[in-house]
Amino acid sequence: MKKNVDYRLFFTVLFLIIFWMIMISSVSVYSSFRVTSLMVKAWFIAEWYNHFYVIRNIIHVIVALLWLWVIVKIHYSFFEKYAKYFFIFSLILLLVVLLIWPSWNGARWWINLPFLPFAIQPTEFLKITLILYLAAFLKKYKNHLHSFSDGFIPFMLILWSALFLVWLQPDFWTIMVIVPISVIMFFYAWANIKYLWILFILWVVLSTSVYMWGKYDKSNPETANKLSYITNRIDNFLSDNKEAIKNKTINYQTEQALIAIGSWWFNGLWFGKSIQKYWYLPEVQWDFIFSVIIEELWFLGWFILLSFYLHIWYRWLYIASKVSDLFGKYVAVWISSWIMIQAFINIWVNLNIVPLTWITLPFISYWWSSLLSLIIALWILLNISRYIEKDKKYSRICKNKFMF
Repeated sequence: MKKNVDYRLFFTVLFLIIFWMIMISSVSVYSSFRVTSLMVKAWFIAEWYNHFYVIRNIIHVIVALLWLWVIVKIHYSFFEKYAKYFFIFSLILLLVVLLIWPSWNGARWWINLPFLPFAIQPTEFLKITLILYLAAFLKKYKNHLHSFSDGFIPFMLILWSALFLVWLQPDFWTIMVIVPISVIMFFYAWANIKYLWILFILWVVLSTSVYMWGKYDKSNPETANKLSYITNRIDNFLSDNKEAIKNKTINYQTEQALIAIGSWWFNGLWFGKSIQKYWYLPEVQWDFIFSVIIEELWFLGWFILLSFYLHIWYRWLYIASKVSDLFGKYVAVWISSWIMIQAFINIWVNLNIVPLTWITLPFISYWWSSLLSLIIALWILLNISRYIEKDKKYSRICKNKFMF
């Protein structure tokens, strides 16, 4: 019987997005000024303004939530039925990026279509389509997962078909998210634990190979290759390169992020008073938005972000524990794993615990493709939540309310 959606999950994410919109209005002031100043010079607009990213952010959220409102009525079995085709479509998008679109800083990540105001990053949608396809695959072959030929090999073929195309871009940071999610999916479905050692060895070999292939003679920059940016980031992370900070390269950005986080205590500078957002920390609305949030709000920022993420994680695990269908259970657990892994990697980057990556902070970083893929994940979870067994007290609270 069809029931109400999990309104606690919906409103938690909605409040997190509202918090994001409020913080974007503060952290993107100077970035908006720089962008619109260039647009004035190019005669696209008459005068500059400092709310460029706020306007685009509002448009992103409205489009995403309208899509949510329309699609949330579809039964989640629709995604199980067509999971293979969604996955194939995301692979086609990756091929389009590699074959047609030009590179930027040595990588091919985005598709820019003339009829869309936003660039599309296919790797963001690969995350959700891979989750759906693996969930459908593991449910269908749940009795074969202990078999090397019928379980492990097909799983690896699916995973490597995605990783190979992402590797060619190259986007090693997306691989850092995809691989842990896929491993969690495989062993949560009760696959043979001995295969974990095979996956671990493959991951060590892959990571070491990426690092070594990116090595080049730094006295001759022309010898650098597509993977050199990864090697540079790891080398800078492991060394205290003061010259890199002075020259405003990789270490400089991390140094400014740590200054933003560590210079103020408990109350922070308060909303709108960040210093680092004035281009001391470049493009702060993306990877390093966490640092400026903490700079302005400090304890309140920590409390809001961690509380929201932990509650989202709890609600998704609650849905997974209540749904009887294996596909719904797998999707709920693995989407929650995806959000938590990505959130903590981004926070660890800001704290200089792991090397600098281009991994966004879920529902917070300004990134259209990331927001849309997360919203898709949300309405799939809301679909699943309509078909779970809830306790009587919870059902009475939800009765005749928050129907979508």
